[in-house]
Amino acid sequence: MSTETLPQQEEKRPLARRLVGANTLWIALVLLGLVVVFGIIDPSGILNITNLQFLLIETSVLLVLSVGMTFVIITSGIDLSVGSVLVFSGITSALVMNAMSGGDSTEAGWGVIIVGLLVAVASGAAWGVLNGLLIARAKIPALIVTLGSFGAALGAGELLTGGSDVRSVPSALAKSLGSGTVLGGIPSMVVLAAVVTAIGAWLLSTTRFGRYTYAIGSNEVAAQRTGISVTRHLVLVYALSGVLAGLAGFMSLAYFTTTTLTSHSTDNLNAIAGVVLGGTSLFGGVGSVIGTVIGVFIPAVLNKGFTIIGVNVFWQPIAVAIVLVAAVWFDQVRRRARNQR
Repeated sequence: MSTETLPQQEEKRPLARRLVGANTLWIALVLLGLVVVFGIIDPSGILNITNLQFLLIETSVLLVLSVGMTFVIITSGIDLSVGSVLVFSGITSALVMNAMSGGDSTEAGWGVIIVGLLVAVASGAAWGVLNGLLIARAKIPALIVTLGSFGAALGAGELLTGGSDVRSVPSALAKSLGSGTVLGGIPSMVVLAAVVTAIGAWLLSTTRFGRYTYAIGSNEVAAQRTGISVTRHLVLVYALSGVLAGLAGFMSLAYFTTTTLTSHSTDNLNAIAGVVLGGTSLFGGVGSVIGTVIGVFIPAVLNKGFTIIGVNVFWQPIAVAIVLVAAVWFDQVRRRARNQR
């Protein structure tokens, strides 16, 4: 099987049929429909600039996690560890910055902050490489490996801090990335998440790395026979997921000015939900970063919209669950229809 087969087959289909069959189009229409409905119910609510700004900021960390998760799921894998890796990376970053500042990094300069960023990214990368090696070389199922590292990373972080949050964060980091704005008022967190998303979309859609990711998810054996080093590529994919989890941990540290040990227990599931809602198939071989962006915002808009119009908060996860199950069902229907042609 050639790594170009799927794109070539798509190009031969009429444009209108490709658009109608595109997961991204349908999920975008769902998101647009939600915005319109909430906008009609309360025009000054969901469409309010301040609410939109907070919505974007609150989604930034999850979006960075979800970009990495997109690559993993396209290879037909899974990564349950990203939330714990986020916490661990934030902890190691905060501890190193404090150590470099004599125990309190509040007044630390940009040299210390850059070292903290590198430590966070390296911590995430280390867990990602470990996951990738165990999955690709040791042939242990991804579900088991990442479930194990989910607990191990969180436990390691708690051991480093004694189970308490690290609350000393450089003021310059909090003011610039955490609550700062650039380009005339755009939150820095949103800009960073947008840059990561753009790079992820470029990497997946236009590079050899992206083509190999699709090929492995479509048929791992066939990809191996065409000369793709499947083991090496899977290690790189999980390393990428770890790197972005580390970056997300640094962003969370900047925004909350604490390591928030207990606040990320469902980040892995939220990232998976966003990716799947965005049209990436759990069976592998299909997906896009643009779809993930849309998918991540569907639960966010639901939650924000329900809060604005005063719906009981207990209905929010139920609504998200219904949309998620519907998205997976729709994906299965499309796969069966495609296989029958």
